[in-house]
Amino acid sequence: MKKLIYALMLPLVVVSGLVFANREIKTETAKKPSSKSLSIAERKAERKKWEATPDGIKYKKWEASPEGKKVLAGAVKIRKHIHAFTNMEAVVTSLSLPPGSRLGFGVMARINGEDYIVKFEPEKSQLEQLHSLKVNDKIMLRSHSVSHAPKYSYPIIFCEYVELDGKVIFKRVPRKGGC
Repeated sequence: MKKLIYALMLPLVVVSGLVFANREIKTETAKKPSSKSLSIAERKAERKKWEATPDGIKYKKWEASPEGKKVLAGAVKIRKHIHAFTNMEAVVTSLSLPPGSRLGFGVMARINGEDYIVKFEPEKSQLEQLHSLKVNDKIMLRSHSVSHAPKYSYPIIFCEYVELDGKVIFKRVPRKGGC
């Protein structure tokens, strides 16, 4: 009789121990800090900290330099089109990016008298159409973002859509599984 009771109690103890241990693991993972977006005050504090670092100081100097002001002014010129995701007429000025750039595939283009780096993230099937671009081609492009970096003397447009002679030659394919 005692052996039967012990035989029934042992699995009960093991199973309850596993259930309790599993509950502990779940509560530990739930207690991990979530990646909440920072408040405005926290962002400003983080930015102040970064501006005190050597990279931040270097960036602020570039931002105040004539070259930095020119790049930032170029980005502001097209901001209205970027936010509205409207067409911008551009003329291809070069089929290669500035020496030393690590942006991948792109071209240089002039929009409203300003030069820009136009960066593409093409699929293999889209490369042939983009390679058909020539200097002085007039294209219509759309983008959701423009960026800048002290390394480059031009604002960088991350292109999402390009038309040549009314025909779509590039349309960015969204990444699978998220943003």
